Amino acid sequence: MRRSSLRWTIPTLLALQLGLLWIQGAQLHHQNHVLEGLREDIQALAESIDDGQSSTSTDDDGATVPVRFQTQSEPKNKVGVLGVEEEQDPAVKELQASRDSAQKAVKEAREVQSKVSIEENARKAEEARKVQAATSTWQLWTWGALALVVLTLVARSVIRRRA
Repeated sequence: MRRSSLRWTIPTLLALQLGLLWIQGAQLHHQNHVLEGLREDIQALAESIDDGQSSTSTDDDGATVPVRFQTQSEPKNKVGVLGVEEEQDPAVKELQASRDSAQKAVKEAREVQSKVSIEENARKAEEARKVQAATSTWQLWTWGALALVVLTLVARSVIRRRA
């Protein structure tokens, strides 16, 4: 009798061990994908931060002016002749209006990009939550089935010993 129970117990325990290793491998595989996604998100965030710090604005002629030079007020050339000063005034106003418009457009674009980024992060978090819920559900059933098998084997061996 003793030999018979060993003949089934050892392969069963080895099969259980193999099942547990398979579950652990699946968990590691899932964890690897999650970490890769986090790494990509961090890289994208770092790139967006770098892009935000080194952003430049463009003038009407297409030349770029770094942000640190935009804050300095440019000296205005005043001409002594009234007629020339009046001619420059609409051009200065138009240039200022175009700068204001460009700054407003950049501000709106950054706000939209921030909203899109927040929505994208929320979508990714929702997907991760769904995957986690699905994974935990089948893992719970697997652990339950394995516990049931172990309890059945223990009960079987106890019954055989008493018989």
